[in-house]
Amino acid sequence: MRDIYSAIKVTDSVYWVGAIDWTIRDFHGYTTPHGSTYNAYLIMADKITLIDTVKKPFMGEMLARIKSVVDPSKIKYIVSNHSELDHSGCLPEVIDFIKPEKVFASAVGVKTLRELLHHRHEIAPVKDGEVLSLGNMELNFMETRMIHWPDSMFTYLAKDELLFSQDAFGMHLATLERFADEIPAATLEYEGATYYANIVLPYSPIVLKALEKVLASGLKIKIIAPDHGPIWRRDISWIIDLYKKWASQKPTAKAVVVYATMWHSTEKMARAVSESLAEAGVKVKLISMNETHRSEAAYEVLDAGALIVGSPTLNNNILPQMADVMTYLKGLKPANKIGAAFGSYGWSGESVKHLEAILKEMKVDMVAESVAVKNAPDHDVLEKCHDLGKAIAAELLKRTASS
Repeated sequence: MRDIYSAIKVTDSVYWVGAIDWTIRDFHGYTTPHGSTYNAYLIMADKITLIDTVKKPFMGEMLARIKSVVDPSKIKYIVSNHSELDHSGCLPEVIDFIKPEKVFASAVGVKTLRELLHHRHEIAPVKDGEVLSLGNMELNFMETRMIHWPDSMFTYLAKDELLFSQDAFGMHLATLERFADEIPAATLEYEGATYYANIVLPYSPIVLKALEKVLASGLKIKIIAPDHGPIWRRDISWIIDLYKKWASQKPTAKAVVVYATMWHSTEKMARAVSESLAEAGVKVKLISMNETHRSEAAYEVLDAGALIVGSPTLNNNILPQMADVMTYLKGLKPANKIGAAFGSYGWSGESVKHLEAILKEMKVDMVAESVAVKNAPDHDVLEKCHDLGKAIAAELLKRTASS
């Protein structure tokens, strides 16, 4: 009886044998409303090789796709490019089932896989620049530490000029289309940017170095096969250029105003700031954390030049939803931002100081005086908020005009 799952041909030598997760909606704090894929690849060389595995519940789907091409027992090598459990969760079981001759990972990957999975299997470490013969083909290994785990590496199949890029150049997007050229460009850019902002952004300086390393290697790359999302097989320079742009974090004339509110006082202040920014010619994204997920805020902050944040005071602190998003953004380390804070309070009034402290920790350049008001803002206070937006806009337009 034919299985419902089949491999998809990438080249004459390579098949996609991964899994589609249509229902996942949260990926360690990053919302994934459109699901994801866990990509694994089968190389039909003299030494048949499996590149990565899948999240543990999807092992059966991956094996079914492999079986549509070859008896899994004929696989001789497994390569683990990234030990995070969405790519290695079923690795011990796959090794037991396939019984390959060898399993390979980076030196850090070997250690990490043992610590995560507590398995008994031997995994051979490979070095940066090492070449592995598959008989009639070769694999080249390139360490890409901290994109986005310490163990991460790229694997390059010279015969097909194909780069297995683990999590780089990926996105969380569940589709039956396996290739980027089958998906609208607007969808690719949004999902790619959202993925970068929520997963890769803290490692942007390392991304730039890795891109330089790949360029300096002289490798000819026609296809990029990531561990999530579609495969890039046409005009791969498009996604590479986007990565360069996102990693450079060059500010644009865009401001993101992120706030939460209790009785709409802070909301009124946020609206005043936003209107002033827009009047000055700045693109504005106003985000209420009462209704918005933190990962959408991260996406909007990615290409912004200004971050202005507001919260009322609750129990001598900021509102929980603002504490959530500020902690999240601080960890993502967005760079080259200017900003300020604002907020209302009933009696103690600490929220603005707390927000200022977090912005300073994030190395946001505080170029305008923050605004705080007791209880509801009157016309004079809203004028101060308007002036805050005007000051941010003037500085932002000056910096982006000269950059």
